[in-house]
Amino acid sequence: MSDARVTREGLEGVRPGREASSDYSTRRPRKGGRRGGRGEQPTVPDADFRSYYGKPVLNKPVWSPQDIAGYLFLGGLAGGSSLLAAAAAVRGEERLARVAKVGAASAGVLSLAALVHDLGKPTRFLHMLRVVKVTSPMNMGSWLLAGYVPTTLVAAACEVTGRLRPVGAAATAGAAVMGPAVASYTAVLIADTAVPAWHDGYREMPFVFVGSGAMAAGGLGLLGSSQRAQGLPRRVAQLGSLAELSSSMLMERRMGMVAEPYKKGRSGALMRVGQVLAVAGNVTALLGRGNRAAGVAAGTTLMLSSAITRFGIFSAGIASAQDPRYTVQPQRERLTNAGRGARADAG
Repeated sequence: MSDARVTREGLEGVRPGREASSDYSTRRPRKGGRRGGRGEQPTVPDADFRSYYGKPVLNKPVWSPQDIAGYLFLGGLAGGSSLLAAAAAVRGEERLARVAKVGAASAGVLSLAALVHDLGKPTRFLHMLRVVKVTSPMNMGSWLLAGYVPTTLVAAACEVTGRLRPVGAAATAGAAVMGPAVASYTAVLIADTAVPAWHDGYREMPFVFVGSGAMAAGGLGLLGSSQRAQGLPRRVAQLGSLAELSSSMLMERRMGMVAEPYKKGRSGALMRVGQVLAVAGNVTALLGRGNRAAGVAAGTTLMLSSAITRFGIFSAGIASAQDPRYTVQPQRERLTNAGRGARADAG
């Protein structure tokens, strides 16, 4: 039999080599997690979660960059151009109104074509019109495009042919009403996914998209308007650029570490190029007022800036989905903050 006995100080009467002592189970650790005057040393390093059984936390989106990033850009251009067309029509600037109407119709058709091409089968788009589901951004966006694109085509056809002016005016007004939704719903669509760089920017992303679309529409107006009518598209481009840049800065600041793909790597480079082109285009338009060549250069630069920014946003989303840090770390921080809040309420 063993002569060992349990006391407040631990085991006594233990014969070395015959009876093992369980220091963890019998001795109470002192305050601060120290036993016997020495701190516990971890034997397992902190986990650095990279995958789940060799698989990523999120499957990256399978969308085609050309189709979907182009779809995002063209939708913004179409929506902004419809607003510009309505404003130009009210001001009596017929040439600018014609350019904006044709641009809105062309961009709307191409945007719809890019979406259908990415879906793989045209019937898949038609199947989304079998129901109305207000909680689905894709479903509501499909219905929006189904109404918007024909309206812009009617407005453009009446403008080009000069016939059915009242019908054309009604179509122009209808397209202008739907324009902001067309320019912003794609932001809601991508923010509704689990992709961190898109989802976490849900508050500011619609404003980024609307601003970018207005900037592109202003660029189109500078390309096609006369020298005397460059004032309206120039102001639209300036306001759009200001909205896009300020909203992007607010979004990245609020998102914290999840915003890293917007600043680093290929996506970060695209975002910086887009910002530089936006500033360059607006400066060129401002300094070259009344100069046709400067207007063309500024318009081209602004449209290119908007397109590159959309590709940068798309690329940032793909990068954030491929790195588990952007999924796991924010979740851990939210759990920690929730625990602290619960303890504060209990105290």
